[in-house]
Amino acid sequence: MAGELYNKPILFAVVATVVILIGTLVTMFYPMMRQEMHPKLDNLKPYTALQLAGKDIYQREGCNNCHTQTVRPLKTEVIRYGDYSKAGEFAYDRPFLWGSKRTGPDLARIGGKYPDAWHYAHHENPQSMFPKSNMPKYAFLKKAMVDPPAIEAHMKANDFPYTAADISALAGKTEMDALVAYLQSVGTAVKKKASRVVAEAGARQHEKNPLAGDAKAIALGKTLFAENCEACHGANGQGGIGPSLADDVFFGVKGDVADDDYFEVINNGIEPGMVEEGRVAKDTMPEFKALGKDKIWSLVAYIRSVQGK
Repeated sequence: MAGELYNKPILFAVVATVVILIGTLVTMFYPMMRQEMHPKLDNLKPYTALQLAGKDIYQREGCNNCHTQTVRPLKTEVIRYGDYSKAGEFAYDRPFLWGSKRTGPDLARIGGKYPDAWHYAHHENPQSMFPKSNMPKYAFLKKAMVDPPAIEAHMKANDFPYTAADISALAGKTEMDALVAYLQSVGTAVKKKASRVVAEAGARQHEKNPLAGDAKAIALGKTLFAENCEACHGANGQGGIGPSLADDVFFGVKGDVADDDYFEVINNGIEPGMVEEGRVAKDTMPEFKALGKDKIWSLVAYIRSVQGK
């Protein structure tokens, strides 16, 4: 039988094609239709109308040409950007905006990293936050209004849930509002991992700053502050987007805390609801653990010098 088939090239080609098509259906198309091939993280939610409008603006302005939105499972990337990307994060991204070039940093974990005010100031004038940045200014987005009917059509096309009230709430919203709302949603389906390096208060003796009062450490801390902190906390820690560091108010409560509490906040960052010395944080701040212990202690030494302590 097989010999006869080999002697009939046309029949052989037809049979081979049928077998390949059946194999393709079984190994590719059928698995793609199964639910487990389209995972969704438990914390993942469809975009709101305002967030979807921001996603459209992000794509329209070509932000994905300079920023990626995917962290590879490499130690260096995880240390710099946060937990590596999961397939279930992108179930509602149509299309996904992973990007392929990092002229600017990866944004896969940008959601909740900075307060809204930081994003507004950064997009209006990136160089005010990072003097060496080559990112263009997007101040014009503050004057451009979103189009509610267009966003409603996009919500329908993506099969995202919405109500008439959600669309009505878009009235008066600018494209800058939408872009900030979108960025604050990116990567938030993955729970952030704690990165504490100092034990919680009450479980240990407060650790003293080994560089306290060291002139060289204070000078280094001043340089580090200008490079990493001044854009939010203002010159000499006088306050701005972030709170003043020149007083004795910590997490909105008056009263001094120990040096290692400052260390923990700088190392671990801040998230709303975070508790430090019984005080509850309401703001957000990125972690700076990549600086290393010595540089963080230098920052603390500088902050203390600004406070006169």
